[in-house]
Amino acid sequence: MMQRDAGAQRYSQLSSFSDYLRIHAPELLPGSRSADLGGRGGGEDLAPHGTTIVALAFDGGVLIAGDRRATMGNIVASRDIEKVFITDEHSAVGIAGTAGVAVELVRLFAVELEHYEKIEGVALTLDGKANRLATMVRGNLGAALQGLAVVPLFVGFDVDAASDASAGRIVSFDVTGGRYEEHAGYYSVGSGSLFARSALKKTYRKGLAREEAERAAVAALFDASDDDTATGGFDAIRQLYPTMAVITRSGAQAVSAERISAIAEEIINQRKASAGEDEQP
Repeated sequence: MMQRDAGAQRYSQLSSFSDYLRIHAPELLPGSRSADLGGRGGGEDLAPHGTTIVALAFDGGVLIAGDRRATMGNIVASRDIEKVFITDEHSAVGIAGTAGVAVELVRLFAVELEHYEKIEGVALTLDGKANRLATMVRGNLGAALQGLAVVPLFVGFDVDAASDASAGRIVSFDVTGGRYEEHAGYYSVGSGSLFARSALKKTYRKGLAREEAERAAVAALFDASDDDTATGGFDAIRQLYPTMAVITRSGAQAVSAERISAIAEEIINQRKASAGEDEQP
């Protein structure tokens, strides 16, 4: 009888997969192993950190893009890390902060969304998805106090919006799990976010076409890499460029490397031409 009760509890119909883990295997939750560090602080230089993420809403959707560099202190830990993840049909997340914990958290978030839909028979609303992610970020607060912070940027297409033109939404978070909807139409997180937002402030306008938004995002990351050493720029030798996901009513999709490299080449050529004009007497 006890065995049957234990089995019923083990296979309970919890709609939250992270709640299920918290009950049955809390050691598998992101950040749970950070207790081995002991005390506060000290974790900043133990693992690679992802850096700059940008997001823009455009007419008919939203996009999110990130550079490819991860750092450990003053060392380049990785030149080709992936920081942008499609989490379901109409949402994506970009990560800044401790890369290992952040990737683990985002993968669990994607499972969370899929699990909820299987149990409840319907997908979470966009606000519901953002709230779930906020709860997961809050669960990492102990690790954040030890220097292993995770700061995601969430974007999604609101299928319940009155108009597709305004359906693209951007939600930011702080390390305590506070969630904030960004109504300006663009946002950035990470070490180069100040420079990226400054660039976007000059180029962004409401009602951008998708192609214009893609170019603005790549240009903002290029400007951030120019002033922030932790943000990776364009690497033509290794063919490494930012990664990007675009979300519209038809779904979320990754932008091809060929498309991004073409945008990067266009930006570089334009900057070269501008520099040449400045040097002319």
